[in-house]
Amino acid sequence: MPIDPALLPALAWFSHVARHRSFTKAATEMEVTRGALSQHVKALEQHLNVRLLHRTTRDVSLTEEGQQVYDVLQTSLGNIERVLAALGEANVEPSGLIRLNSSRIATRLLIEPHLGEFLARYPKLRLELVMNDGFSNIVADGMDAGLRLGESLDEHMVAVPVTPPIEMAVVGSPGYFARHGIPETPADLMRHNCLAYRFTSSGTIDRWSFTSPDAEERTLVFEPSGSAVFNDDDNMLNAALQGVGLIKYLDLCVRQHLTDGRLVRVLAPWCRPFPGFYLYVPSRAQMPAKTRALMDFLIEQRGRFG
Repeated sequence: MPIDPALLPALAWFSHVARHRSFTKAATEMEVTRGALSQHVKALEQHLNVRLLHRTTRDVSLTEEGQQVYDVLQTSLGNIERVLAALGEANVEPSGLIRLNSSRIATRLLIEPHLGEFLARYPKLRLELVMNDGFSNIVADGMDAGLRLGESLDEHMVAVPVTPPIEMAVVGSPGYFARHGIPETPADLMRHNCLAYRFTSSGTIDRWSFTSPDAEERTLVFEPSGSAVFNDDDNMLNAALQGVGLIKYLDLCVRQHLTDGRLVRVLAPWCRPFPGFYLYVPSRAQMPAKTRALMDFLIEQRGRFG
């Protein structure tokens, strides 16, 4: 039979008296009156129909039954105290396992380059990365946090930006443009080898969307149908670096290649910025220290993209 929850406070009071072998000392430690403490223990004995303590005007001692109860309580309450102490410490120093659901591209851009620094800063933390390009219900999936583009988040999700707004960039190698020319408008892409990306989650081809730079702000949608289709970002990027064709990719992911001159960007006026990557969490209330540590770390890294 499960224990009556109403007995738990009285059992805790009894444990303090048994440990001190004194109502007075236990009452002083717990900052209650001796009379109130005595009433709790009496009520417990009456409920159990067992005498737990021998009382005299000077001394308190345990009966055989009282010793049996105290031995069990000492172990159980000790375990509870240790758990509660650990929880308190966890809110001060980040520790334990943090499970992060992230798209592959967010992992490569935001986590992989700084993983060593993060784990060195918080040596009591362990990170489990679950990569999933589809949107994840982090609560249902038992995750502590998720990383996604802002435009894919539910409006009610608690989320903070960890990158600035980003753009999609149409890029190709200098060698490719030397052979095929530079497109001036999205319509010119019909003459180019535009490499496609297929979403793993839905199986659909990622269509290239453009907004005209004029006052009309017309939207044009183009479905690439070049010589290759990829479902991995790195493979697609490597193909562009080799001069195979054009790709449309996040500007943050090709910034270094543009700086090095290995890639050239085109049609930039047709690509409007949109919300970047966000870290989203179940709730701000009573946020665990481990989740707060990850959030603060990623916000700190956000300055690299400025």
